[in-house]
Amino acid sequence: MSQGLTRRRPGHSPAIPQTTAQLESPTLPGSSSPRPPSAPGASPNPNTQGRDGNEGHKIAYDPRDFENVDEKDQMPRLTLMEEVLLLGLKDKAGYLSFWNDNISYALRGCILIELALRGRIAMVRDPSRRRLALSDRLIEVIDDRQTGETLLDEALKMIKSSEKYGAGAWVDLMSGETWNVMKIGYQLKQVRERLAKGLVDKGILRTEKRNFLLFDMATHPIADMNAKDDVMRRVLSLLTARTAAIPAQALQKENVKYRYMRAVALVCAAYASSVLENALQRLSYDAREAAFGRCDDILAEFCTWPFGQTTSQSSGPVAIGSGSGRRREGGSGGAGRETVQELVREVRKEMAAASGAGQGGNAAGAGGGQEDQEELCFEVVATVFEIFGRMDSLL
Repeated sequence: MSQGLTRRRPGHSPAIPQTTAQLESPTLPGSSSPRPPSAPGASPNPNTQGRDGNEGHKIAYDPRDFENVDEKDQMPRLTLMEEVLLLGLKDKAGYLSFWNDNISYALRGCILIELALRGRIAMVRDPSRRRLALSDRLIEVIDDRQTGETLLDEALKMIKSSEKYGAGAWVDLMSGETWNVMKIGYQLKQVRERLAKGLVDKGILRTEKRNFLLFDMATHPIADMNAKDDVMRRVLSLLTARTAAIPAQALQKENVKYRYMRAVALVCAAYASSVLENALQRLSYDAREAAFGRCDDILAEFCTWPFGQTTSQSSGPVAIGSGSGRRREGGSGGAGRETVQELVREVRKEMAAASGAGQGGNAAGAGGGQEDQEELCFEVVATVFEIFGRMDSLL
């Protein structure tokens, strides 16, 4: 029985101990000699990309994972929608206020802002569009690469595969506010819950079950308070700064693209979502009113195109959709007004740097001429701000 299970080695052939390299790199059938191990520090064969080390085994990978390597270094950890949601969530209870019916609509606008800042969508390059209101100007997809964020990729695919609409129509369609039953499929469903689950995956929230009378509901208390504190600190620093210079605490990290524009987008989106007050709770009544007034001034400056038209209405084109008519009485004066003007200058610098114009604080789009693609992206952002300014919560 044992003879059938074992094979004896001939007596004239001594046993040769196999080395570790021979065990790890056995001779393949049909090959004349085993592959020699590579020397330490030797560069791999350039022709074996997509293969595993010395063995040459093929590795399956998605080439889309390498499309946005450089872009990810310039993007913040949290999207604009996630930051707004964090401001609205109750820290321990883990849910939004039941009386807040503005955040859902504003989050759809934040999706368009995020896509525009990532260079995925822009205004259609048509000179005749200037006769239309900002919200009626058509937008299009200029880069269909995936962003890695589920909601953004879903919205991007939907915008690309359908006919062209204006930003106002897209916000309405994604919110489900349409009487056309043929377009009800454009609605993005469960946006707040999907954003919360994304924050759970990032380790910022956790999921719990809470009982509300007769039913259970999943809640998402905050697990990492540092993330929310960072968002609140940036909002407070921008709206309570006492100098004309923008404090560094109000901005994202230096490697983030469009830091000043993202600071503006955060306070304006939080204002439209009715969650800005959560970041201003620790202020006194007068300081809180002054912060709201400054945010109103910021929104008024950036809801027109080109940006900053309310400070220079004596020259340049007439801005359609100005939000100056719904300002709070008095607004922000002194250092607050200088801070808003400094924001406009810094955003214009970012636009000039992105488009390669390099003309400092002058907006390239204000003087006419051939428009750059980056300007068309920023025009989408201005359009969403104009939509925010017309929301019932701010009128």
